[in-house]
Amino acid sequence: MKYDWDDKPELNITPLVDVMLVLLAILMVIAPNIVYEETIKLPQGSVTKQLSAIPPVHIVIKKDSTITVNKENFLMNAFMDNFSQYANKLDKKATVLISADKSLDYGVVMSILAAVKQAGFSEVSLATNG
Repeated sequence: MKYDWDDKPELNITPLVDVMLVLLAILMVIAPNIVYEETIKLPQGSVTKQLSAIPPVHIVIKKDSTITVNKENFLMNAFMDNFSQYANKLDKKATVLISADKSLDYGVVMSILAAVKQAGFSEVSLATNG
């Protein structure tokens, strides 16, 4: 018996494709009906402790070097000392929002940010129009 080594066997993948299409059709019919639900028991919170909303501190730096903190005006050159005294009346956990005119120098805004950090505030954000 002589074997021809140049013969290439043909692969018949038609049955494989038929089986895969049937499985895909079954999966598409059954998938919307599968509902998985796991019941969990959440812990109960304490009734005595209630969260109180701390109002944020708004700092607005204007083009003419005036600074407004919660509707109170401050001058730029004395802001560091005046704000540290004013901050004693505020809650240190409050969020501070700094808004500045875009024509101001970067160093001016960073000096205000440093004064706010030095006063003891930890949550400080720079506000934008976007």
